[in-house]
Amino acid sequence: MIKLAITGALGRMGRVVLFLAGKMGEFEIVGAIERKGHPEIGRTLKSLGVLDLDLPLRDNLEIVIEDCDVVIDFTEPLSALRHFEIAKAKKKAIVIGTTGFSDSQMESILKEKDVRAVISPNMSIGVNLMFNLVKKVSAVLGKDYDVEIIEIHHRMKKDAPSGTALKLRDMVISGNSEIKWRPLYGRYGIVKEREKEEIGIMSVRGGDVVGEHTVIFFGQGERLEITHRATSRENFARGALLAAKWIAHKEEGIYSMEDVLGLSPSA
Repeated sequence: MIKLAITGALGRMGRVVLFLAGKMGEFEIVGAIERKGHPEIGRTLKSLGVLDLDLPLRDNLEIVIEDCDVVIDFTEPLSALRHFEIAKAKKKAIVIGTTGFSDSQMESILKEKDVRAVISPNMSIGVNLMFNLVKKVSAVLGKDYDVEIIEIHHRMKKDAPSGTALKLRDMVISGNSEIKWRPLYGRYGIVKEREKEEIGIMSVRGGDVVGEHTVIFFGQGERLEITHRATSRENFARGALLAAKWIAHKEEGIYSMEDVLGLSPSA
């Protein structure tokens, strides 16, 4: 069995990961971590009604890191970076589904070598297939079609655009790198005629929407829309657990969900 430590254990994603991992029979949960000062630190998952397990909630990954094989992180950027460094120091694998990293923060992760990590702005299998499709469509249509991206999330989401929308932007760009693409984050006021190289990226927030992403390729007389709608967080959790199984015995490297799913050219 793969021994897991879950950071952000009482968050929206952490609870779902714990629940599914507890049901699957392929994992042993050896650590549940929350931020320092969290009011439930010290209580067991059983007493909290999260999982039928007498495992106390901890406030430091270092307490349990020696006992685990893989860390699954759904927290926030600074915490995720700290957990990444702890996993690296102890030669443990880590799956990071946290979003909102700055360019410099992501660069600091990607330059690391002596670590085993799967990092993706979206752990959904369907979304990662969408990444693959968008890149292929961009390669064919990108130079002749206008491209716009729309993402919708619940009102509590802190980062905008979503990490998934930014990855979709990158897939459009990499699919047709001959174009000098210019991302445009929203429009306001009297704007000039749309430039061919623009990629409009629009963020919508409201209600309890788990996540919806659409990439639109506008042509003359037609348009192609590729949409993914998440109706439950279980799909993200299942993807993270699939990644945990995959990375547990891999050699050192920084991997993506495309690698996990065999969609990457190097997979």
